[in-house]
Amino acid sequence: MKIMDIPAFGPMFRFTDANVYYALYVLSDGKRIGRKKLAEEAGVGEGSMRRILDKFREWNFVQIKQTGISITKAGLVFLDQIPVRLIDVDLQGSVVGDFTQGVIVYGASSKIVNGMQQRDAGIKAGAEGCTTIVIRDGKLMIPPDWNMDEQTPELAYKIRKDTGITADDVIIVGGGSSKIAAVEAVLNAAFELV
Repeated sequence: MKIMDIPAFGPMFRFTDANVYYALYVLSDGKRIGRKKLAEEAGVGEGSMRRILDKFREWNFVQIKQTGISITKAGLVFLDQIPVRLIDVDLQGSVVGDFTQGVIVYGASSKIVNGMQQRDAGIKAGAEGCTTIVIRDGKLMIPPDWNMDEQTPELAYKIRKDTGITADDVIIVGGGSSKIAAVEAVLNAAFELV
């Protein structure tokens, strides 16, 4: 999935679609925030944030005032149309990294083979590790063959209850040395499926 096209010529972009999505996600809480703080939260420099905000303003996704930046209804609608949601999932030490972040990708389970593609996409984006979870034949699985319902039934129950995962969905949990590293990793892995 591509949110923002990168031009063939001109200055090099120092951000990914994960940073763009996360900037909108940070704004989705409805609070105003300054550009510098938003750049820090999204894991990009201020110059990159200016470029992202220029596009957001062009698309009518944000309002920028002296009191800060806020998301518009159009920005919220766009964010809601992307079949990806950040979630909190604790895999109880099963993911490498000091910080972890989960994401649920709706309707993408048929694209999962063994979870290696998602792990590789996450590591390429800076993760220390990524774990993929799907439902196969009614069982919560870490592909290709780790049956969470049998091996860790309490954790499997908690994941089902907390996330609402269905047989069509995928959960990816990434770990990194920082919160933004984990976020970028899972979002980049998720966007490979969308």
